[in-house]
Amino acid sequence: MKKIVGAALALLWASCLQGQKQPENVNYARASESLSHIEEQYAVADGKHLFRETYPFDEQHSATYLADNNNQPKANAYSYLWPFSGSLSAYVALLETQDNAAVKQHIDQAVLPGLENYYDKRSPVGYASYVNSAPLSDRFYDDNIWLGIDFADLYLHTKEKAYLNKAQEIWTFVQSGMDDKLGGGIYWCEQKKESKNTCSNAPAVVYLLKLYEATKSKAYLRDAISLYTWTKKNLQDPSDNLYWDNISLAGKVQKAKYPYNTGQMIQAGALLYKLTKDKQYLQDAQASAKAGLGYFFSPDGAKGYPVLKKSDNWFIAIMLRGYLELYQQDNDVQYVRAFQKNLDEAWISMRDANGLFGKDWSGKDRGADKKWLLDQFAIAEMYARLAGIKKS
Repeated sequence: MKKIVGAALALLWASCLQGQKQPENVNYARASESLSHIEEQYAVADGKHLFRETYPFDEQHSATYLADNNNQPKANAYSYLWPFSGSLSAYVALLETQDNAAVKQHIDQAVLPGLENYYDKRSPVGYASYVNSAPLSDRFYDDNIWLGIDFADLYLHTKEKAYLNKAQEIWTFVQSGMDDKLGGGIYWCEQKKESKNTCSNAPAVVYLLKLYEATKSKAYLRDAISLYTWTKKNLQDPSDNLYWDNISLAGKVQKAKYPYNTGQMIQAGALLYKLTKDKQYLQDAQASAKAGLGYFFSPDGAKGYPVLKKSDNWFIAIMLRGYLELYQQDNDVQYVRAFQKNLDEAWISMRDANGLFGKDWSGKDRGADKKWLLDQFAIAEMYARLAGIKKS
């Protein structure tokens, strides 16, 4: 039944596109088609609006991104929250690009009911890493931050108060993960407060700034500036303006550099400039953006554009958010063009026979047969976000 619903929505989106007077928005069409393939391949047909973690479904799949891999139930029927949350991000990005009644309906009647399967009533309430019909699972502050950003974006786009209420409720949970150890910052996992990660601090700045835009409460702006300053001080590599992964309570820095961490600080800096007009924030964002182009892309003389290095597609999608926010402030289109070139090539050379994407942006390898849910939602989100950018 869920496959039928997904296919019907895809057809409705297609008919809406065909009815436009403007030439078809290729990125929008690609986002819509990609989402329809996800619904067809990953949806669990039990009425809960949930997804499998991988396609094909693998009962022995082991999630490697939890705080303690031993605490997960075996043979999970559904994906964890993090991959599921990609559905909300992708559909919200699509709605922001074009007010489509079918997309809005799908968010309200499928995505959000699905999300409630992860709702956890421990105080303060928030969303757990696995469904609430299973034994209690850990709660991650960053998982909840991504959801809070989406709800804030939904409110800013629709002005429907229920979305803002949810964004503020989630922030209450996230805020509970902040203390004075290491001088501030937000932990990664509620049950294992061992590190403060860029992925739970940089997007929290973005989240706070969106709440400030929604409410005009200066407390959100004040806290955003404080958290931005803490993240830059503790987790930025001063030698290249990129961001490390985390700092332990003992003060040891884990120095891996992932695209999404730097991308979120680019977005945070661009938003802070937009809201305060302090040029230092813009300069911060531009410096990290320039460094990111050199670090997360490879020069390719044959292709004629910088090629994204292989990573989780979702890390790249979150990085794209930062570059797009920066483009809104400084109109430097070079980075947007680089992402567009990569996504054009991905449509040709990264998709398999099921319409699902691998991770090799060079186009040499379409990827393993088993594909992760979040990688697919991430690609759809990127097409949707680029669909809202005017060509330069």
